[in-house]
Amino acid sequence: MYIDKSTSKGKYVRYLLRENYRENGKVKHKTIANLSKCSADEIEAIKLALKHKNDLTTLSTIYNSVSLKQGLSVGGVWLIYQIAKQIGIVGSLGSTREGKLALWQVVARVIDQGSRLSAVRLASRHAGCDILNMESFNEDDLYTNLDWLNENQAKIEDKLYKKLYCDKEKPHLFLYDVTSSYLEGKSNQLGAFGYNRDKKKGKKQIVIGLLCNEEGVPLTIEVFKGNTQDPKTISNQIKKVVQRFGGKEVIFVGDRGMIKNKQIEEIKEEGFHYITAITKPQIEKLLSEKVLQMSLFDKELAEVETDEELRYVLRRNPVRAEEIRKTRGEKSARIEKEIEKQNGYLKIHLRAKEEVAVRKIKELCKKLKITDWVEIKITERVITIEMDEDKLKEAEKLDECYVLKTDLTKEQVSKETIESRYKDLSKVEWAFRTSKTVNLEMRPIHVVLASRTRGHAFVVMLAYRIIQELSKRWKSVDLTVEEGIEELTTLCAIEVKIDAKPAYNKIPEPRKSIKELLKKAGVDLPDVLQSKGIKVAT
Repeated sequence: MYIDKSTSKGKYVRYLLRENYRENGKVKHKTIANLSKCSADEIEAIKLALKHKNDLTTLSTIYNSVSLKQGLSVGGVWLIYQIAKQIGIVGSLGSTREGKLALWQVVARVIDQGSRLSAVRLASRHAGCDILNMESFNEDDLYTNLDWLNENQAKIEDKLYKKLYCDKEKPHLFLYDVTSSYLEGKSNQLGAFGYNRDKKKGKKQIVIGLLCNEEGVPLTIEVFKGNTQDPKTISNQIKKVVQRFGGKEVIFVGDRGMIKNKQIEEIKEEGFHYITAITKPQIEKLLSEKVLQMSLFDKELAEVETDEELRYVLRRNPVRAEEIRKTRGEKSARIEKEIEKQNGYLKIHLRAKEEVAVRKIKELCKKLKITDWVEIKITERVITIEMDEDKLKEAEKLDECYVLKTDLTKEQVSKETIESRYKDLSKVEWAFRTSKTVNLEMRPIHVVLASRTRGHAFVVMLAYRIIQELSKRWKSVDLTVEEGIEELTTLCAIEVKIDAKPAYNKIPEPRKSIKELLKKAGVDLPDVLQSKGIKVAT
């Protein structure tokens, strides 16, 4: 006799009390009662009675032989593991010890950012070893694992790429952008002084290039020495597309200053196309050569074709204009503050030279690139600033104007599509923002070796892919991804131990909010989880 459970359409559950018997040598089933209206507790009680039907007296001692205690957190790790499996990260990393250690680094980065040491401590609070079927490890294992990730990065990226496009047409458009990340120490092998986007004076940095598809899904990440100029990173990306991603009729989309003449030639040599923006001096030059006219910017979206088989797409951006005006105002305020400082110094130090104070202010104006429309004067040891309104008005003329440049013809793509694809670069910027500060906190970088720096960046990219996927699935949920994961980490297993038998983890029924998050993510919780009893230590 046994209880038969059946689920219909994943929604309706029925329980039948049945028994087996033989008739003419065939096994048949007989339904004794329909238990579907019984509660879950009643069902479990009947199962327990059937299990001990030959000696019901043992039921009185079962309670004393069962040990229950709070287990490790399972909700967050289980969710991230299942998402990583669905999008191909688990399969791409493989089932070796190094692959599992790499997977734990990714999971730990999504849950709580920090060093390899903190990732080990995290494993002592979360059921990572039980869910990922891992053996014990320490922080040294994770540091060594970064070397393994660096060595195998291309293979892993290729597997993820095949998973992403297993039943799709390969991408025609690639988004590429570069950022920098400053370093706290001075010993990192890739650290160097360069153009610092983080505005951190006196700190070395690394340069990071991220290549994405048109949906903003990262395909590959590369770390360069901190003094590498943005355009010099393009060649590597072209090689990756040609040799590994096999794209045809490819379009590279890059920001102004990224795709210059040399890079354009490299792109065209491969038969690819490009979309980029041009700088303000380049716009001014085209206006002076009568290639463009200011009246074109008054249109919703205008375009100009040239004899060199180039197309320029033009429009105004009032939001950008406001940003530039705000920046210009901040620069003026900074100059006025410096003038106030120098005037105070000249007033107190009567032997101080006026020309030295003026020179310092002019050098600051030059650094801030506002010398075209400001003039510094000094009268009776008092420095003043004067704005040339005409020149300022001339400088503001192009504040809200931007021009896109491409070699794509009208037959290949419309001007609206060109603008839309360029705007897609914001997806890469969002990836950088998320990776550097919001959820994943790439810095501080706690490694010195070049291989481990690159392995660390690769971990962050894989973790970002999970964050990105969850943000899509939780789009309708009034929580950030970070808040959702934090909610799930509160779901802990119940460790059950009966007599001397091995313990196991019983997953309790989650509360409504966690159920909703799991449902939106398309993830089901197991009823029971193996308890390996693995202990990690630093």
